[in-house]
Amino acid sequence: MDRTKANSGTREVAERLRFDEAALATWMKTSVPEFAGPLSVSQFAGGQSNPTYRLDTPNRSYVLRRKPPGKLLPGAHAVEREARVMSALGATGFPVPHVHGLCDDEAVLGTPFFVMDMVEGRIIWDATFPGLSNADRAAHFDAMNATIAQLHSLDPAAIGLGDYGRPGGFVERQVARWSKQYESDAEAGRVPAMDRLVEWLHANLPPDRGEVRVVHGDYRCDNMIFAPAEPRVLAVLDWELSTLGDPVADFVYHLMVYRMPAELFTGIAGVDLGALGIPSEEDYLATYCRRTGRDHLPDLDYLMVFVMFRLAAIIHGIKGRLARGNASSEHALETVAKLEALADLAWTQAERARL
Repeated sequence: MDRTKANSGTREVAERLRFDEAALATWMKTSVPEFAGPLSVSQFAGGQSNPTYRLDTPNRSYVLRRKPPGKLLPGAHAVEREARVMSALGATGFPVPHVHGLCDDEAVLGTPFFVMDMVEGRIIWDATFPGLSNADRAAHFDAMNATIAQLHSLDPAAIGLGDYGRPGGFVERQVARWSKQYESDAEAGRVPAMDRLVEWLHANLPPDRGEVRVVHGDYRCDNMIFAPAEPRVLAVLDWELSTLGDPVADFVYHLMVYRMPAELFTGIAGVDLGALGIPSEEDYLATYCRRTGRDHLPDLDYLMVFVMFRLAAIIHGIKGRLARGNASSEHALETVAKLEALADLAWTQAERARL
């Protein structure tokens, strides 16, 4: 699947994801300053979880993000949390779209939703950043590195997010959560490598270091918007998995791009990085450590297995949503087809781990 082609642009709203556009316009008149119709609605091509829509008016454009309709797993698709964390981070100057309002009244559109600014810029779906010079590639990687370091420098309590998650035991809770979610989704079936990973992760848990920051949970190049013509992050998107947690685990998820082959997901494993001007994994890691005041990244091998397992568990959840008929993306089948290969890659990392 060409991820750039598959996820770029908008399309007509899928039949099962349509809603009362007149009801939305009425809500926006009272909730979004300076809103003036008429309103035109289309659906973004990408997105596997929460349906995301482009809202166009004669004067400006907005983005609407909502919970999908139908049967949902408990705690999933928390658009209310997305709106909250983006509002808090935006007040600090961190690059996120401005949130205009949240609606938790299901009588309006059938599920909770929020409306934010449409940020114009570039979303990069290929982690090799094709079409750029070597210097520009290096600068884009540095911008991503600086932005996640900025996120991890913020004190959650100081920005009103001290209760955004539990304060300790993040990795242990995450292992338990995603193991349970994998094991409880009977409609998605079982994967042998995932079963082995569940056992390995529980048996090799590292001690909790007690460091707590806001973590994005899915930080990668295609979840941010770059400025149209410069290596600057204008907005970080898709905060559905955000919480309070271990910033090191959050960064290792981002670092996973170096271990992921392009044919699986957004990866650069096997690529001649030097020929493209992309920093090595070691150099990229060292830059993050310098920016966050660390001398090394603890528990890297364990956390790399964990983040791959968690991504596989997310894909397993998409498989379950397909079975239940409420997967948001028309490309869900292609994504689910990569589940076993991803689980196998995670198990290979576990076998190589030096614990």
